[in-house]
Amino acid sequence: MKRLCVSIFCVLCICIAPIYCGGMQNFVYADTDFKVDAKVGFLMDYNSCEILYEQNADAELQIASMVKLMTIFLTLEELENDKLNLTDKLTTTTNASGMGGSQVFIDPNVQYTIEDMLKSVIMASANDASVALAEHIAGSEEGFVKRMNKKANELGMKNTVYVNCSGLPAPMQHSTARDTAIILSKIVPNEIYHKFSTIWMDSLVHPSGRKTELVNTNKLIRYFNGCDSGKTGSTDEAGYCLSASAVRDNMRLIAVVMGAKSGKERFNQTAKLFNYGFANFSNEKLLSKDKPLSTIKVKKSEVGQIEAYASEDFYGIVKKGEKGNWEVSTETVDAVTAPMKAGDKVGNVIISKKGVVIKEIPVVLNQDIEVLSFGQGFKKIVGYF
Repeated sequence: MKRLCVSIFCVLCICIAPIYCGGMQNFVYADTDFKVDAKVGFLMDYNSCEILYEQNADAELQIASMVKLMTIFLTLEELENDKLNLTDKLTTTTNASGMGGSQVFIDPNVQYTIEDMLKSVIMASANDASVALAEHIAGSEEGFVKRMNKKANELGMKNTVYVNCSGLPAPMQHSTARDTAIILSKIVPNEIYHKFSTIWMDSLVHPSGRKTELVNTNKLIRYFNGCDSGKTGSTDEAGYCLSASAVRDNMRLIAVVMGAKSGKERFNQTAKLFNYGFANFSNEKLLSKDKPLSTIKVKKSEVGQIEAYASEDFYGIVKKGEKGNWEVSTETVDAVTAPMKAGDKVGNVIISKKGVVIKEIPVVLNQDIEVLSFGQGFKKIVGYF
């Protein structure tokens, strides 16, 4: 019964947990003289989802190839769920190979690996590779777009509508800086993504033997210290756009610029956002996964009690020269009943700021707990006399 109660407690904690970064209620005001020379500018702390600067963050605009962030995310999700492997091969179609705009000139009706297509999308923003992945995963681009919109809704991207998987101009397709930051924040932790996002130059070898040179469209990964991810986009309708992430001293920032005047300016304005963030804010470590948070009683085991730990570290953003005003509280069950496994959830750490919950982090066990054996139980009984 106790183990059932623990399970119910954990399920309830999961059910009531918010979609972090979907709300972004907390705002740290930028200096009044700080401005971004573009239609839209947005800067967010990745760890806490605190907004450090916003300018027209909810304007619904076309975002060009930044649409591919969702294409990338859904492909990575397929890989994480073992529905795809990087070494798997897909067969291209005439439709995919005929995509205009940015492309890697894939041949129709031949096989490429998932790795080559994903790399082409991440590095070179290839429309043809995007459609090839979409058709392979969902059977058609239209079916894939349905998945894109469903996932956007699940992630709390309230002002986003996808019409295609490439970002080619489409009247009904739009998103916002806030929503774009959400999807990038979901991609950033993925190791497979970073395998390709940090490459400056590479090549795609086609089945025929010819080569297409790949150059990363995000120049900041080469020229801005700490930038390791991002997605560019540009069309006449969208202007010049960039969403990017950079990390220094355990502080990761996510920046979005939309509607810049030129390709050069989108990089300049994004770098300006990063410079503002790194110069004026720092991260304070509020929670360590290596430090025990509480001790919990254990029933039906030789072990009488066990320590519980946060499942991850947490850093809170602090404006330099000011106090962070963070509040950290821990809620755990009083006791557990063996058997239990390392990683089993026994509570939550609730991190708040000014009364608003920023994040809930699971509290877990860091070792297995075995059920008391007959011999151990007998010895325990004898010990009472």
